Amino acid sequence: MSILDPRVPAVLLRLDRNPFHHGTLGAVRSLGRAGAEVHVVADCAASPVPHSRYLHRTHRPPPPDADPAAVTAVLRRVAAALARPAVLIPLDDAGAIAVSRSHRELTGPYLLPGRPGAPAERVADKARLAEVCRALGIPHPRTVLPGNAAEAGAAAERLGLPVVAKWSRPWLVPGGSGLRSTLLLRSAAEAAALYRRSAEAGSPLLLQAYLAPGPGRDWFFHGYADRNGALHGGGSGCKRRAWPPRAGATAVGRWVPNPRLHTAARELVRTLGYRGVLDLDFRHDPARDAYHLLDFNPRPGAQFRLFADGRGIDVVRALHLDLTGRPLPDPAPLPGRRFVVENHAPLAALTAPLRSGPAELAWCARDDPGPARALALLWPRHAVRRLAARLPRPGRTPAVSPAPPPPPTTDAAHEKASSR
Repeated sequence: MSILDPRVPAVLLRLDRNPFHHGTLGAVRSLGRAGAEVHVVADCAASPVPHSRYLHRTHRPPPPDADPAAVTAVLRRVAAALARPAVLIPLDDAGAIAVSRSHRELTGPYLLPGRPGAPAERVADKARLAEVCRALGIPHPRTVLPGNAAEAGAAAERLGLPVVAKWSRPWLVPGGSGLRSTLLLRSAAEAAALYRRSAEAGSPLLLQAYLAPGPGRDWFFHGYADRNGALHGGGSGCKRRAWPPRAGATAVGRWVPNPRLHTAARELVRTLGYRGVLDLDFRHDPARDAYHLLDFNPRPGAQFRLFADGRGIDVVRALHLDLTGRPLPDPAPLPGRRFVVENHAPLAALTAPLRSGPAELAWCARDDPGPARALALLWPRHAVRRLAARLPRPGRTPAVSPAPPPPPTTDAAHEKASSR
């Protein structure tokens, strides 16, 4: 018997172009195994995802940098083809914000959590999140929004170097610009130079005090806030390994109960009236014994399958059950469960069967071997292309002479990729 209502399909929306977003595959498998017909609206070219036996169909996404109206038009065409209401699940911030802005137009063709004016954009915006944390008394890194380049340099020195720089709305950063959503700046001059690219980035620059990473300091919380604001389908986890090294994307994570994070998540949901899936990132500051909220992502995190409990409930299944009027079972936590992304942590993946406790791999699954086989072919090609793009070409002079100074270092510690 299906866990989910098999009459109601699921539509997964992802606007970013990352072909190796394992969270997409996790959602396809979770919903497909539970009996739902799964559709994906995303660029799946050169991706292992279409090789899953649980994927019913892919649909062409809107063009890059499409506005919410264009996203809505694509989703309404998909809904017309389905000819019945579907559960809609955005898998990245840009998609979540587009759906939030078009809530009224999409309600009917789709089953959606929340209501018009839901705070998805408020929490995904880094500057607004800082305001929310200040209002609620939730620890958050000291944050400054400079008004000009000189203020940016002064703020960097005042906060203490190195300092973290973030674009307030990272989903607006244009591809190919060379800009990153998060950087670690080591001088006031770097902060001033980066501020001058604000117009190019599409949103204001903010500077944050740097919280050093370290063992046991990087945490996350996943959950689904139902129509009454109760949290289901998730839990708190500790990041054990990241890719790139010391970066935000979880390569190896473990389910570790942390009541303080659960309390913070409940308070955010209650105060904001938030409904839907949420993915929170925290950094523990041992000096103050405080968990600083770094990011509030209004959609499933790529590692959400870490929190599949003893009854098989995770955040996307919880959402589907709730929106189709089916009861949500009592939670059956599995603390100690691990999640490993094989192409980012191959040694951990190879030793996973030898370690105690349950574990889930991002790509490999006995009941769905196609994606792992495709990954084995596609990932090496991807890695070679990335390497070749970084190598100088013989016989070609640099495009700019003299060469500019090296760009600021990416802050692996504070960055969470939107494929996130």
